Amino acid sequence: MLLISVVFVVLMVVGMPVAFATGIAGLVFFVTDAGMPLSIGVQKVATMSQSFPLLAVPFFVLAGHLMNESGITDRLLKISLVAVGWMAGGLAQVAIVLSTLMGGVSGSAVADAAMEARILGPAMIQKGYGRGFAGAAIAVGSLITATIPPSIGLILYGYVGNVSIGRLFLAGVIPGLLMMVVLMITTYIIAKRRNYVVADSTKPTVKALAVAAWEAKWALFFPVALVLAIRGGVFTPSEVGSFAVVYALAVGFLAHREMTLEKVWRAFAHACSDTGLIMLIILMSGMVGFATIYLQVPQNLASWMLAGITDPNMIVLVILIFLLIAGLALDSTVMVLLLTPIFVPIIKSIGMDPVHFGILMMSIVTLGGMTWPSGSAMFAVCALMDISIEEYSIESIPFITAVCLLIGVLLFLPGVVLWLPNLAFGG
Repeated sequence: MLLISVVFVVLMVVGMPVAFATGIAGLVFFVTDAGMPLSIGVQKVATMSQSFPLLAVPFFVLAGHLMNESGITDRLLKISLVAVGWMAGGLAQVAIVLSTLMGGVSGSAVADAAMEARILGPAMIQKGYGRGFAGAAIAVGSLITATIPPSIGLILYGYVGNVSIGRLFLAGVIPGLLMMVVLMITTYIIAKRRNYVVADSTKPTVKALAVAAWEAKWALFFPVALVLAIRGGVFTPSEVGSFAVVYALAVGFLAHREMTLEKVWRAFAHACSDTGLIMLIILMSGMVGFATIYLQVPQNLASWMLAGITDPNMIVLVILIFLLIAGLALDSTVMVLLLTPIFVPIIKSIGMDPVHFGILMMSIVTLGGMTWPSGSAMFAVCALMDISIEEYSIESIPFITAVCLLIGVLLFLPGVVLWLPNLAFGG
């Protein structure tokens, strides 16, 4: 396993795409192990694609792009401005609330961060916000999108770890809302100290909020409909992805009347690109996943990392710290696909609910996308807003610290994470 890890790290350092670095590293195992036929490696690549739950990924990716083209984003931005634009650091507050609302639509943190950097970034800089602060609020705020259902990361975690995706979706709701509150408080404190202007000094009236909510009703209704459909047994998590596509088309063409065939084509083009990238990584991870199990990596890693630790919470804390460090260098999708089979058996053996661990793990590994040196959301925001990595990194420290503290609290309060799924599906 050491050779596989070295090959993977070297290929990543020289700039090889993640999918090919993963595939070549996995291939090394079958080439160097004399007793392992190479044909098994090919079979493992093919096997990774033969999964009904995995159908949810391309459907939700397409649905997210269709909803962005259907006018939903503009309406969510308007209700965010009305609701929190009057607070200190108004536009930064709007970015965080918009990430929460977009979490029920797109399911992709990087897509959400890039979209907000284009829409809100120039306005924040024009109003006098520091570039680093503006970028950090947008990038770290997009972490909420990966927690609120439908989250692509939670789908992958559920698929690889054989964990209920429906329960994971419901478990992400309360942590996502708490993350929004924590980041808004952090933004408020910083903005107050620096006297950042508000977006609109007028506090919203009930009527103004009601009007904005009514205009965005189809976007706000979608995550509710999604959860009710899964809980009611109308759709499986995979089938509800196809429902999301139909819903997005219906809203765009019939409700908002903003969808055109050109926009549909553009959404399909973006979705094909994103899905191809995700699926290629998933397929290539098949060989590494097999090698991981064959070489008994979970057992060996557990005995090494957790030697002398008996308290279950401390065991999980050590795992989360490991994930946080690994997330600085690895893409979140790769982390989920490669490390879920390693850590879920450990989590189950100490009596922890894998749904609870899944929410903590996804928050931690996605946080790596907002940090140096390999954060995809960080690079997207910094490039679009012309922010130096150094300035962004310094300004992101309070936001990242706040998120890590929240994850630590959620570790010791499993009832907060599991209350909704237990209420809906039973304990």
